[in-house]
Amino acid sequence: MDDGLGLPEGAFAKIDTQDDEIFYEPPRLVCHIDCGAIAALTGLYRTQLPVGGVLLDLMSSWVSHLPADIRYTEVIGHGMNAAELTANPRLSRWFVQNLNRDPVLPLVDASIDAAMICVSIQYLQQPVAVLREVARVLCPAAPLVISFSNRCFWTKAVAIWRALDDDGHARLVEHYLRHAGFERIKTHRLAEWIEDCSDPMIAVVGRAPAL
Repeated sequence: MDDGLGLPEGAFAKIDTQDDEIFYEPPRLVCHIDCGAIAALTGLYRTQLPVGGVLLDLMSSWVSHLPADIRYTEVIGHGMNAAELTANPRLSRWFVQNLNRDPVLPLVDASIDAAMICVSIQYLQQPVAVLREVARVLCPAAPLVISFSNRCFWTKAVAIWRALDDDGHARLVEHYLRHAGFERIKTHRLAEWIEDCSDPMIAVVGRAPAL
C-alpha cells in the first residue's frame, strides 16, 4: 500500500476503522481553519491558480477558499458529503467518491489546469495512487496545491501523520509528491502558529510532469 515510500508497517492505519462513508455522512458546514489561515491560503491561490482555468478541488467541502474576485472556467469539486458540495457556490459540478477505496478519478487525461487539496491530505491511505491520478488529469506542468494546518479529525488521520509535527508533515507531503512524479516541489509557510490566536498554514506545491 505504501507504493515504495519506505514508511513503517501500519503507516496508513487509522484509529477509526469504520467505513469513511459513515464518518462523513453528517454535513459539517464549518471552517476547519481560522480566518488568518484562510486569508493566507486564498492569497497563495491567487498566485498559483490560473485565472480562467479549469480547477479540481479534491477532498472539498462547502467552501473552496478561492479568491472572490477571480473567475475560473470551471471548478470541479470532489468530496465525501453531497450536502456540503451542493452548498459550495464555487463548484460548477461535483462528484462523491471514497478515494481510500477507489483512487481512480472519473476525469480525462490532461483536462485540468490546476488542482487543490485543502486540509485533507492526512486522510488518504493510498496517497501516491491518488496523486498519480491527479498528475494524470492535470495538464503538463500544471500546479497541485496541497495545504494543511495542525488541525484534523484525529481518529481519521493516518498513523504517520499523527506521529509527525508540522515540519514532518511538509516533508511527508513532499515525499508523496516526488513518488507520484511531480516536479518543482516547493513548501510555502503561509501562516505561523500563535498560541490561542492563530492556526499555522503550510502549502506544498508541485507541478505535473512537463512534456
